[in-house]
Amino acid sequence: MNKPMLVNMNRRLGALLIVLFSAALCSACSSDPQPAAMRSVTAPLGLAQAQASDIKPPPIPAPPEVPARGYFLMDYVSGQMLAASNESERLEPASLTKLMSAYAVFHALKDGRIKLDDVVTISSYARSQEGSRMFVEVGSQVSVEDLIQGMIVQSGNDATVALAEYVGGSEPVFVDLMNRYAQQLGMVNSRFQNSPGMPSPEHYTTARDIAILAAALIRDFPEYYKWYSQREYTWNRITQPNRNGLLARDPSVDGLKTGHTSSAGYCLVSSAKRADMRLIAVVMGADSVRKREDASVALLNYGFNFYETRRLYTADQPVLSLPVWKGAANEIALAAPHDVYATIPRGQEGALSVAVDVAEPLIAPLSTDAKIATLRVTLGEETLGSWPLHPAANVEEAGFFGRVFDDMRLWLQ
Repeated sequence: MNKPMLVNMNRRLGALLIVLFSAALCSACSSDPQPAAMRSVTAPLGLAQAQASDIKPPPIPAPPEVPARGYFLMDYVSGQMLAASNESERLEPASLTKLMSAYAVFHALKDGRIKLDDVVTISSYARSQEGSRMFVEVGSQVSVEDLIQGMIVQSGNDATVALAEYVGGSEPVFVDLMNRYAQQLGMVNSRFQNSPGMPSPEHYTTARDIAILAAALIRDFPEYYKWYSQREYTWNRITQPNRNGLLARDPSVDGLKTGHTSSAGYCLVSSAKRADMRLIAVVMGADSVRKREDASVALLNYGFNFYETRRLYTADQPVLSLPVWKGAANEIALAAPHDVYATIPRGQEGALSVAVDVAEPLIAPLSTDAKIATLRVTLGEETLGSWPLHPAANVEEAGFFGRVFDDMRLWLQ
């Protein structure tokens, strides 16, 4: 090759390199994100799966037939539904309403707006409430803690209204607070018009929404949950038993609340814990006390006998690692911010699978509070749930030449 040809070739090669470098430089300096494409990546399970076996898992029977207008059975930690009927139908809650009233009162305690030893002066309106009562007197002074037990254990309408007036200033303001908390919790088919649960045309909820509320009470206010298992309470020399008969009938039951009016029927929200598994059962609109209790026991036994809850990942446990572009690190581990649980039929953990949906490429910088992927857990063809995944550690942006180099690699892909 003669010298002019060699010079010409070098010039062309130099021009090509300049074009490539300029393109990379413009990309590195640009704030526009790289085009992203969604990809699903199989991830390893965070638990030891059962070894393959020729023994087939036991069949799962249909849920029991429950004589009620609506019911809902769910696992507490995973939030998965195990059995349901008319779970989204709007029904009268009766005194199940007091669960929402208690949630608002507990929030006021947690926020420091009231204290357990605060003294409440009973109004004539609170005293005038009909139905189940604590039997407080007009003008008497009763502590918040005593009123809470009167509301929860004795299901006192008078105690509930007294608390509503103390926390909200008036019952209508307190009811507005109840509805706002209900919306925050995702109780999309609930509307409350009074604090004790008296019948009203626009006062309704659903079995599913009540289960959501019960789980929130247990999760958000464990220090106050003890009152839901209290067998009796005495006030003004009047001892009244807790109307939840399951507390005496089933030692694993430790809450929550009964309800009854002639129009709502007999209602019961029960929570039970056996070993490391907690279930919540909601029965609404049964025909009698016995039927609501029998229905609740049947649902709880069904869930405990045929299902198990497994923890798949602990909080911040790496699920898998993916490559990172333009970063100080070449890859990043992804983790869930909270423990991930799945409730599955007993003996079927071998059918569990996990996938991660992520939009790639992942471009630095990445922070630990950024949701960059979704974890999906499936059992056969059924999706059990999905959870956001975050970087397990911050990934800082690479230096100038590192970004340029990765831009050239992305450009060439």
